[in-house]
Order: sequence, then C-alpha cells, then structure tokens
Amino acid sequence: MNWKTTEYAGWGRALKAAGELARPERQGTLRQLSAEAAAPAIGMRRSYGDAALNDGGRAIDMTRLDRLLSFDPETGFLEVEAGARIGEIAEAFAPQGWLPAVMPGTGFATVGGCIAQDVHGKNHHHVGSFGQHVTALSLLQQGREVRVKPGTPLFRATVGGLGQTGIITRATLQLIACKGDVMMVTERRAENWDEHIALLDASEASYTVGWIDATATGRHLGRGIVEEGETGAGLVRKRLKFRKVPFDAPNFALSSPIVRAFNAAYYRRVPARGRTLVKPIGDFFFPLDKIHDWNRLYGKRGFHQFQCVVPLAAASELRAMLDEIAGSGLASPLAVLKRMGPGRAGHLSFPMEGYTLAVDFPNRQGARALIRHLERLTADAAGRLYFAKDSLARGEDIRAMYPELSDWQAEVAKADPDAALETDLVRRLNLRTAQ
Repeated sequence: MNWKTTEYAGWGRALKAAGELARPERQGTLRQLSAEAAAPAIGMRRSYGDAALNDGGRAIDMTRLDRLLSFDPETGFLEVEAGARIGEIAEAFAPQGWLPAVMPGTGFATVGGCIAQDVHGKNHHHVGSFGQHVTALSLLQQGREVRVKPGTPLFRATVGGLGQTGIITRATLQLIACKGDVMMVTERRAENWDEHIALLDASEASYTVGWIDATATGRHLGRGIVEEGETGAGLVRKRLKFRKVPFDAPNFALSSPIVRAFNAAYYRRVPARGRTLVKPIGDFFFPLDKIHDWNRLYGKRGFHQFQCVVPLAAASELRAMLDEIAGSGLASPLAVLKRMGPGRAGHLSFPMEGYTLAVDFPNRQGARALIRHLERLTADAAGRLYFAKDSLARGEDIRAMYPELSDWQAEVAKADPDAALETDLVRRLNLRTAQ
C-alpha cells in the first residue's frame, strides 16, 4: 500500500494538517496496514475542527471501504463497512421503508465517523444517539479484528470515543421503519426566544429542529423557524442537482450587514401563519449538501463553530449566550437550536437532556475570542461542547464536562497503549492524560 503525503483540513478549514495518507480498498489491505504500523482512521472529514487530523503523522482514509454487506428486510438490520455514507444509505433504503435511526446534518458523514462521534439528529428527543442503534461493530487493534457488542466497556469507550480504541471496520445498524422517501414538513415562525423554546418543548413530531436568527436583538432575540417533519410516501419533485462553490468567497461576503439582511429575508420566507411542504428526504435532513464545498463561502481563512448543550434548567443561561452572540455582529446565517433527550451511548458522547445551540463564525480574531468566552459560560452552566464541531477549546474546560473521562481513558490505554491512534484534537485537549 502506497502512502501519499497530503495536505488536508477539517470541514471548517481553519485547522489543517500534512502527513501521509493511505486509502485501502479491501479489508485485507487494511489489516495489513494496521499490523505494520497503527494509525488513526479518518473518513470524509466532516468534523469541523481537528478531530480527523493527524498533523505530521499517518492516517488511514476509510472512504473506499464503503460496501453494504448484508440487509434483513424483515428486521431492518444492516451491516456496512465503516466508510459507507449515511446519505447513500438513506437514499437506498427509504424507498424500501427503512431509514438510519439517526442522521446528522450531512449525508456525507461515514458510519465510522458517526460511531466515533456518537452523532445526534433532529429526532434525538425521541430515539437518542447514533450509537444506541448500533447492535455490533468490529475494531482492528494491531492487525487483529475484535467484535464489540453493546453493554461492554469497550463499546462505551468506542462509541463517541474519537477513534482511540481501534479502527472501526464495520458495524451492524438497526434501521427504523419509515413511510417512504419524502418528508411532510411543517414550518412555523417563532417571534422570539420564549416562543422558540415553547415550540420546541411542545413538539410531538418525529423530527424537530429550529433555525435561529443569531443576529436578531432586543425583543426579536431568538426569533427563527421551527421545522417539524414526518416521513411520507408519494410523488415529489426530485432533489435539485448539486451546485458547487467554485472559489473562496471574499471577506465582505459575510459582513454583519449582509448577514442581518439575509437572515431577515430567510425568516420572512415562511408566512406568518406557517406552512406545510413536501420535500425529498435529503432536502430535509441534509439541506446544505446540495451545495458542494459550501465551506468556501467563509473564505480562505475558514470558519469555526460553537456548539454546546446545556441542561433544561439552564435555558436562561443559553439565552444569555445568544444575546452575546447577537450583540457581537459576528454570527453567520447558519445557526441551529434543538431540544435534546437524555440518550447517549458512550463515555464521551455529547448529548444530554437539554437545549443545544450551534452557530458558525468566520475565522476572525473577534470570533475566536467570543467562542472561548462562550465555552467558559457553557462550563458554568454545567453544559458540554461537541467534539465534532470544536476547534478552539482547552483541555481544562473539557474535563468537567465529561465526568466519565477516566473510564474512557482506562479502556483506551488498554486498546492503544502506545498512543498510535492519537489525533490533533486528542492532543490539543490532552484527553488521554489522567488529571
């Protein structure tokens, strides 16, 4: 297997790496690589920061190991290789009446990545996190394949475990039944923070998400659009062809006046009385995937995202964070508010019962300072940050957010005693070192 020196980045493009990458196409080649010299596995690199980077070292690109291995149409059990992409699974099985139980905001995420981050979706308040629907997985550890079952310490260290217990090679997923390959989507305006929270709390829909105008201030603080979705069957126009951002946008493209104007127009696109639409499944779950390389809209310097979750009782603290974001004039149009349930599958899984806020910021000095301030406020609110989105946090802030860190460290030390699987994020946050 040839190793190729490559420069690569996280999706936010603010953090980069250079090192040798290998792209095996067969499991046998992957086992050989793992036996010769252990290296962390990476996928489509849709984590925003440095979770999938290993600057100066080697990494194994799993994207060619993307086969669907077996499927039981009676039970919905699907076995896939770790490089299989969530959007392709949804596209293939929704017409047959099955969907991945949990889908993140991009269909380009790989199954291995979804397990390593224990991702959540628009239905977390009902079905929990991705790892809770994994019925078995396989790890490569020093060239030896280990089958891992739920309920074991190794499973809890692997799911949400940032790839530190071994290379995830394949997994069996429990898909959930759906009515078809379209979505019935109801959109309603929320005029302010209190109404937004009330709509999220009252929603009984299978899928619920709120877009929030992170530039609105005063009595309009927290306004946005709440979307509720249910699967359906029937005719709907096909999803639009992918568009591509051909170049890095200039810095002024996301200036404060432009973002405020865009957000105001986006808010008003939904009538005051609300509306119901029929959409292709991909348009509801992965709306930004229609625009290839949309991260280039932030320019050459890239962007950072701040995503936290705080307990239900800390809603006022989250509102105060949004107030600071709105007053800063630094937010982009991409901001999401959701209510989460308690479901999580691993020691370092992000979800907790509460509210999660995610906001993108262009990579500017003021934004970096604001994000670090918001991280401290998150810690004060007994919340936590999401490793899949983080690029700026410090290790001392993280430790209190993840009380099961020591349990994870113990399993990781057994699985990878030489720390060969460390990534830039793990080193930056010093996650594997006991306090």
